Amino acid sequence: MVNLLLCGNKRVFDGVLTLLLSMTNRTRETIRCYIMTMDLQRVRSDFVCITDEQTAFLNRVVQGRNPGNTVQKIDVTLKYEQEFRGCANETAYCTPYTLLRLLADLYPELPDKLLYLDVDIMIAGDIRQLWDIDISGYEYAAVKEKYGCWLIRPDYFNAGMLLLNMAKIRETGLLVKARERIRAKKMLFADQSAIFYSTTKKKLLPRIYNEQSKFNKKDTVVCHFCKRLMFRPYPHTENYKQWQVEEIHKYLHCHAFDEDLEEYLELKRQFEENGI
Repeated sequence: MVNLLLCGNKRVFDGVLTLLLSMTNRTRETIRCYIMTMDLQRVRSDFVCITDEQTAFLNRVVQGRNPGNTVQKIDVTLKYEQEFRGCANETAYCTPYTLLRLLADLYPELPDKLLYLDVDIMIAGDIRQLWDIDISGYEYAAVKEKYGCWLIRPDYFNAGMLLLNMAKIRETGLLVKARERIRAKKMLFADQSAIFYSTTKKKLLPRIYNEQSKFNKKDTVVCHFCKRLMFRPYPHTENYKQWQVEEIHKYLHCHAFDEDLEEYLELKRQFEENGI
């Protein structure tokens, strides 16, 4: 069984649906998916929990592939407010929802091994290849950040994929220390840097487990549609997500997930028209 952790609000529905389709279309392993969510309308009016209707729909979709698959919503609003309300990193480079993974150790129902993924990720191979990696002596495994490993430190990682050893993390207090850093100091890459500088021992994995720029490589397992820095024809950034189907075809020239995305568009139409 693969224990998957995702985080976000109502607006991550497209990302979660596309990610789960790509994963369940390529593995027979049972997937137990937890979605951490919260209501934070005091910060922004559209910061609301992923809905029960969205969660139920996602659950039906994954169970259509394997009856043992599940999608479970965890409302972490109270814990977030206790830990991070009003902190400097609440308005970090991304939304406050990037901080939710730092609360994972506070929920005993979460299992001792978790695969955390950002929702702008697609799975290009059997996820068991990543899940079965031994991390027993580490707090987590991750892949180097494409730019950060040059600009910050050689071992700086991208937190979009974290294979978490929750038993070890609870033992070392990694996330306790990370939350303290979040409260104490504003950081550009808040959640990522808080984990990095609180780490006791991590395992670095090859790029195939968090590919951040080349989206059509045959050996890739985890494909991350994160923001990219481009230098031609002039320095700029690109930030196209997998559910922006026309854009990833036109600008990223990515067709590796066409069947998944066709299925996504049809399922999204069904959900919007019928709520089924």
